[in-house]
Amino acid sequence: MLTLVDVDGTEHEVATAEGYVDASDLTAATGWMLKPVGLCRGERCVPLLGRAVAHPDHPDLIDLDQWAEALGLVLARDETESVAAIAPSAAARLRELGDGKAPSLTLDDVDGNPVSFDDFSGHKRVLVTWASWCGCRHELAGWQKLQDELADTGLKLFSVALDADPEDSRPWIEAGQPSYPVAVDTAHVTAERYGITNVPSVVWVDEHDNIVKPPTIAPGDDQFVEFTQIDSEQHHDLLRAWVRDGRLPEGAKAERTERTDDEQRALAERRIAAHLQRHGRTEAAKTHLATAQELAPWDWTVRRGGIAMTGGDPFLGAEFTSFWEEWDSSGRPGYTPTT
Repeated sequence: MLTLVDVDGTEHEVATAEGYVDASDLTAATGWMLKPVGLCRGERCVPLLGRAVAHPDHPDLIDLDQWAEALGLVLARDETESVAAIAPSAAARLRELGDGKAPSLTLDDVDGNPVSFDDFSGHKRVLVTWASWCGCRHELAGWQKLQDELADTGLKLFSVALDADPEDSRPWIEAGQPSYPVAVDTAHVTAERYGITNVPSVVWVDEHDNIVKPPTIAPGDDQFVEFTQIDSEQHHDLLRAWVRDGRLPEGAKAERTERTDDEQRALAERRIAAHLQRHGRTEAAKTHLATAQELAPWDWTVRRGGIAMTGGDPFLGAEFTSFWEEWDSSGRPGYTPTT
């Protein structure tokens, strides 16, 4: 059997034979069925254009690499551990975001209850991302203060912790006592769909579900301003102007930073690492984290989050300190404040 980690983080068990996967299992897991016209899910069909997806002698067996390529997916795998993970290719992700609409996002909260960013459609809303491995874990109360201040406008905050285990974020959620929803994204679906590479990052979405400001760094308060070098009021004042008066900041016009296939593959490698770590396979997990870090060297959700995931110290440990110094001396790539 092979464990396949889907694009939404769901894990499926599919049978294998001769290096191929069982077609019926793959269809049950992902919804994609091989038909004469191509790979189909519901009314949508993707032509194969001559690509050999099935075993030449056994059409009930699927070549997973060819299947992923046909669907515009990047694939990471570990043959020894019998696990694979997929993520959209850079081109596929760009097509999904082409209309500028906010991607659908439904996750579980710390207790396993589903919460959905989509439920706030029709309101101005702010997606706030953080993690227990970041000082921003202390800022949930700061965001609560802002939510209370702007509640009369109909603004909705939705917070996501990019953590490997819900229990990592629980103490900070309980300390902050937020009234707004807080999800825990162990598969980093939010990072992939919204292009989050560092925290605390925010995304603004208008009443018509349009992303009006792509991800930028925005602390909830000034507890760590010496490190962030960003005054939290810089973002909060601009947010107030947008929410109350409809004025978008100049920085909202900046072109969205597109991810590469390597950066997308890094997310798939991280998903394998997270799966292996949950099953006590720390050394194997570290191998996939190292690959992910090579593919996306400035993605903190992979680099610093990976340190925490495998039991390292993401605050004062030598691995983090070395990474931080390299990143800081390189001009803090990806650490763009809201302007």
